[in-house]
Amino acid sequence: MTLELHSPSAVSSALPSTAPAFVGRLPLEPRRYQGVNWEGLKTLYLKEVRRFWKVGMQTVFAPVVTTLLYMMVFVVAMRGVRPVQAATFGEFVGPGLIMMSILNNSFANASSSILQAKIMGTSPDFLTPPLSAFELTAGFGLGAATRGLFVGIVTAAAVWPFSHYHLEHIWAALYFGFTGSLLLGFVGMLTGIWAEKFDHLASVTNFVVMPLTFLSGTFYAVDRLPEPFRTISHYNPLFYLIDGFRYAFLGHADGSLLIGAPVTGGLTVGLAVLSWFLFHKGWRLKT
Repeated sequence: MTLELHSPSAVSSALPSTAPAFVGRLPLEPRRYQGVNWEGLKTLYLKEVRRFWKVGMQTVFAPVVTTLLYMMVFVVAMRGVRPVQAATFGEFVGPGLIMMSILNNSFANASSSILQAKIMGTSPDFLTPPLSAFELTAGFGLGAATRGLFVGIVTAAAVWPFSHYHLEHIWAALYFGFTGSLLLGFVGMLTGIWAEKFDHLASVTNFVVMPLTFLSGTFYAVDRLPEPFRTISHYNPLFYLIDGFRYAFLGHADGSLLIGAPVTGGLTVGLAVLSWFLFHKGWRLKT
């Protein structure tokens, strides 16, 4: 028995004419992008937006109903109480509830998206395509911010009949609204990367995000707290977000905007860098 060796050209000529055109060619190399893969970033962002919009009754309108219940209960319960910072209680608590909706929904979008992908085994859908760590961070962050801001806008329209707020400083509303949505979006991103089951996600929500939100001056003026709680409140970054956002409507802030603006901005950038690093390393994503 003899073993005959044939050259690649001979093998190619022996194949039928219907053989695939790639026979005999080298494997295709991965596509290399110069700069940002804008098409991939756009696709990831639209995937995140369509994900929460597909179940809009749960992700958009349910939080608005919850906020309305808070608004009605507190406005009725506090009826007759003296004005807060020269404003009625409805005018005071309305912007705080709007900001609370932005923060909670930004966190929920990023954290649930990444954790569900890990549990369901669909994380290769965004790890396999040619997306850099920066593009993954930007896509999930902007998707979370979009949901938070959209819920905030709907909430603002829903609570206006009870609050009758007036926008006085639009720059503060835009800055603290967008910064807050990104900040909690990155917190949710880090939680989703770290968590391995929904119990981990629930623990961060119940023991970190919710206490910080409720103790940030959403329903009360921090300057009325006794010491040392008044001072402790100023170490809560969510206090500066809600206080700055409320300043946009009331023209008065419990804290210093010169401290709150750079602190929240710097914290947002720091969490973005940490998210980028974890995506770059693939920690708990590629194992």
